[in-house]
Amino acid sequence: MTGGPDSVESLLRELAPQVLGALVRRHGGFDTCEDAVQEALLAAALQWPAEGLPDNPKGWLITTASRRRIELWRSETARARREETVAALAPPDPEPAADVDDTLTLFLLCCHPSLTESSQVALTLRAVGGLTTGEIARAFLVPESTVGQRISRAKQRIKAGGAAFRMPPPVQLPERVAAVLHVLYLIFNEGYTASSGEALHRVELTAEAIRLTRQLRALLPDDGEVAGLLALMLLTDARRPARTRPDGALVPLAEQDRDRWDAAAIAEGVALITATLATAPIGPYQLQAAIAAVHDEAARAEDTDWPQILALYDHLAALAPGPMVTLNRVVAVAMVHGPEAGLERLAEAAADPALAGHHRVHAVRAHLLDLAGDAAAARTHYELAADATLSVPERRYLEARAARLAD
Repeated sequence: MTGGPDSVESLLRELAPQVLGALVRRHGGFDTCEDAVQEALLAAALQWPAEGLPDNPKGWLITTASRRRIELWRSETARARREETVAALAPPDPEPAADVDDTLTLFLLCCHPSLTESSQVALTLRAVGGLTTGEIARAFLVPESTVGQRISRAKQRIKAGGAAFRMPPPVQLPERVAAVLHVLYLIFNEGYTASSGEALHRVELTAEAIRLTRQLRALLPDDGEVAGLLALMLLTDARRPARTRPDGALVPLAEQDRDRWDAAAIAEGVALITATLATAPIGPYQLQAAIAAVHDEAARAEDTDWPQILALYDHLAALAPGPMVTLNRVVAVAMVHGPEAGLERLAEAAADPALAGHHRVHAVRAHLLDLAGDAAAARTHYELAADATLSVPERRYLEARAARLAD
């Protein structure tokens, strides 16, 4: 059996958490097992495209990783004991592991509450997503050494804290699943609107976030918030093809060519959120998905059901208040009740320290002032927003809006 580089990469992504779960279940020691799995994945990426896929790819990876894990164990133990003793005590090469899917346990371990948010993201992408340190670094535009340090510190903290590779007790499960969803949400958002750099999108991150969320959905099919997050990602990513011009310039939602939106993704997302809202307790991701669905179902920007969107934001603000929810609700208020009403709400929202100096506050104020007919003030705030953002496409868009108002 043969496989090209793309098919091999996809298979390795799929098998990575299964192989790591099998190793940790058999040997214990997440940190050493994770290093061994990364080396096995690298070996497979080099060998399989040239030599063809083995008859049992998962078994090949487990065997290769297990042998490497034993080598690492021997190397560590040799510091304290003679090599002969180590060899006598070392476990034999393992038989194929039982076919148990430990992916959910891996998700929960990588998003352990003792880890920082950046460490949770990096460890999830590496251990569950199968990405290399270099791939994660390139995706987030940070040095590879920085990502390596985050992953190393995360594994050390897990080891030092004695976190066991097992499902947490039922009372802790909702909080831990919520942390996993937050990490996947962060990965998707960074891919959909990069916080810095030349590109607006990092498709490799949005695709990975959707893939991992699908994986989590398969493991937790009755969790409404997992379904809500997947629907939100699908409905949001469906607009990506129309969100930039050929030169990379940003196109705002109201000006996008909706014929370029991904109709299949919209249909899947709408069906998923519709079914979920009818059967599961309502949560923040479901409400955000419902808002995205209202936008996506409008054939034209002027057909958007803004009163429904405002009602959904009212529910979201009550259920999960936050600065970005507040800012987005201000826009909905303006679209329903007029720009002056929006500007009043924005003045209240801007008092929140979390929004102080944020470029989106200036951008929203500029948009509302523009709608209200105050071109000079709108231009000033577009310029302030452009100066404050680290995203090159966003800055160019904001500068273009300011320049238009100068004519």
